[in-house]
Amino acid sequence: MSKTLLHIDASARTEGSTTRSLSASVVERLTPTRTIRRDLASPLPLIDEAWVGANFTPADQRDTVQQDILALSDQLVQELVEADTIVIGAPVYNFSVPASLKAWIDLVARAGLTFSYTETGPKGLLEGKRAIVVLASGGTPIGSEVDFASGYITHVLGFLGITDVQVIAADSMAVDPDAAVAKAETAITQLAA
Repeated sequence: MSKTLLHIDASARTEGSTTRSLSASVVERLTPTRTIRRDLASPLPLIDEAWVGANFTPADQRDTVQQDILALSDQLVQELVEADTIVIGAPVYNFSVPASLKAWIDLVARAGLTFSYTETGPKGLLEGKRAIVVLASGGTPIGSEVDFASGYITHVLGFLGITDVQVIAADSMAVDPDAAVAKAETAITQLAA
């Protein structure tokens, strides 16, 4: 059983979304004691010059404007820090992750908070967490050479120190949606709680 679970949905569709339905099934299977919900259908701001300037200003030197600029990012990082398990539901849009999920990544990948630079290269600071990524695609086979979603999200999570990552795929739904969903549902029933 997961104590605290962060459930992220990245589908633009709030109704009829395969990833929303399947990621909810994952959360139900894991029976967390506490769930933090983050729905990316309500778009996050993109990082801009002011955000970058605030982020690279040492925390003890940030003025109130810079603190306000980073407040949402700080909240998103805190959600990740608090979670033992992260469940991400994301469709594959144009061979990769939705822009909303990329915006979330940009806001949580912060040097000194979620990763650090060392003499041997970057080191993730969020070790000891588990992630389950539920992906759905119309025609992109997950794990194929044209799938830039699963490798990217797995890499980013690993960069942050989250290396226990499982991908559950309902892929090629344009070909056989029932079989794709059934395959994902079977994988969910086999998850360790």
